[in-house]
Amino acid sequence: MPFIAAGRSPRVLVLGAGVTGLVAATVLTGRGAAVTVRFRPEAASRASHFAGGMLAPWCEAADASALVAERGAAAIGWWREHFPGTCRAGSLVLAPPRDQAELHRFARRTTAHETLDTEGVAALEPDLAGRFRQGLFFAGEAHLDPRAALAALAADLPARGVVLREGEADEAEQEGFDHVLDCRGHAAAPDWPSLRGVRGEMLVLRCPEVALRRPVRLLHPRIPLYVVPRGEGVFMVGATMVESSDRRAVTARAAMELLNAAYALHPAFAEAEILEAGSNIRPALPDNLPQLRAEGRVLRLNGMYRHGFLLSPWLAQRAAALVLDGADPEGGTA
Repeated sequence: MPFIAAGRSPRVLVLGAGVTGLVAATVLTGRGAAVTVRFRPEAASRASHFAGGMLAPWCEAADASALVAERGAAAIGWWREHFPGTCRAGSLVLAPPRDQAELHRFARRTTAHETLDTEGVAALEPDLAGRFRQGLFFAGEAHLDPRAALAALAADLPARGVVLREGEADEAEQEGFDHVLDCRGHAAAPDWPSLRGVRGEMLVLRCPEVALRRPVRLLHPRIPLYVVPRGEGVFMVGATMVESSDRRAVTARAAMELLNAAYALHPAFAEAEILEAGSNIRPALPDNLPQLRAEGRVLRLNGMYRHGFLLSPWLAQRAAALVLDGADPEGGTA
């Protein structure tokens, strides 16, 4: 750990302004560090620009480590404190009649939910009345608009004394800091050989004929779908995960699968406007869990996979403890 004179705040350089970088900068400055954020100006280059924004720790536990639910549950309170647009209306999980086995499997693998019948589904989401026999309601979960949330964090940082600089940080600039937090996502793969890319694709649709208050997951054996309301008849539709670092545009196959699944949720989506089709690369490690790796004064925070908004507060607090206290609360020192 670098020597820091008594009474002086540690100087920290954060590389990256995706969800990991901005949350880390917010947590660090909240604990008294002097923070500078270096970032590429193109927002669309960041995986979090295309995120669903679901704060769904218990739903995610269906196909992820129990650590995701254990560490991610606290993120709901963190985001509600730092972004007033966070909506805690729960999550609804559904399956077409032919795929009821998928719903039962999901229920067995998760907790913190209640089972709904047809009337219960209709009471939560009137526009889905009569369309599904059963559902699972995770009342404690939340969601947010990722782009609005990150814009709010970035806008608040200068008032906290954080310096925001566009461009890459060269070696000479990095030498002026006590610590460097590398939060560059998949761009950091050359420095972390086990980091891989997982391609995700999404659509943004406008469909005023459908009103949903909360994220809805539609289970399917091949491609589960999620539909997240953004307000004013706009929805984000996603779920594809492809083991690839290919950054090309959304494929025709992915677009058709997402649109077909949206139609299965509600036929009105057949007439929706396609406002946007986007894709990007999620950074993932072999176990699909994020890691914090200390290399001298450089801390690497990476491997968020599909849990960036859910697990970034937990990882940022670990990094802040290393920088300011000299010890990781989950083990290890710097």
